[in-house]
Amino acid sequence: MKRVSQILVNLLIFGIFNIYLLANQVPLKDLVTPVMTEEKPAPGKRVRQVAPEYKGTKVYHTLYLPTDWQKGKIYPVLIEYTGNKFPACGSTGEVKGANLGYGLSGGKGFIWVSMPYIQKGKKENAVTWWGDRQATIDYCKVNLPRICKEFGGDMENLFICGFSRGAIACSYIGLADDEIASFWKGMIAHDHFDGQNKWGYPESDRTSALKRLARLQGRPVLVCGNKNDYLKDHPKLGTFTFLPVPVSEIFDIPEGPVIHRHTDLWAHRHSSTRQIARDWLLDQASVKK
Repeated sequence: MKRVSQILVNLLIFGIFNIYLLANQVPLKDLVTPVMTEEKPAPGKRVRQVAPEYKGTKVYHTLYLPTDWQKGKIYPVLIEYTGNKFPACGSTGEVKGANLGYGLSGGKGFIWVSMPYIQKGKKENAVTWWGDRQATIDYCKVNLPRICKEFGGDMENLFICGFSRGAIACSYIGLADDEIASFWKGMIAHDHFDGQNKWGYPESDRTSALKRLARLQGRPVLVCGNKNDYLKDHPKLGTFTFLPVPVSEIFDIPEGPVIHRHTDLWAHRHSSTRQIARDWLLDQASVKK
């Protein structure tokens, strides 16, 4: 009888607490991307790693193991490419400046890797556009399987994501050839998309982009934000879900680190938009919500 009474008391306290939260509209705290460190990989840590082929250079990627990571278990993986260096919106172009993958996962359930663009000369990461594109592609081909083998990444459950330049990279890098295209179960691109505009680099035209996108073979793509409308004219290439992201409603710009509506920090704040994106990702990865 005492046990039943205690359970009822606990339920009552829990109910009163939730009513208090609703009545006072206590906001959820914004996420803060973990700072990159030189530590050994561990749950909840984001660490700098140098591939064996690039020892002695400034080329690196970052690895984040989720807070619920356990050795011997298997986890879906988010591979992220960053935007260009663009101070007007706060984008540094650096690998350590990535945010989108952390916002989408909330730091749980997914291994998160920020991959580099390799500068020509292969001595450092490129912060603007592609550097040595083939070296960038090869880096992912070699290191993604290596990371998965060592840390329990599920090679059948890989997602590529990116913001701005990184959104273009989902296809321009991630679908560059059949081998790298075969990695992905799906992709998430925010603001821009391969083929939307013609830029100053080779094969940025729409015809070339559509050839790359044919390698999707119908796989799912969450198309977030702006500058991606042309995809609506090519529904057979992929299973596209379009998600407007009202950054100016989510943030009172300028607010904290968000100084422009073109940002990868929108998923760091609780919103119905973020919930839709997370639900999409969890559904595609077959992860329980």
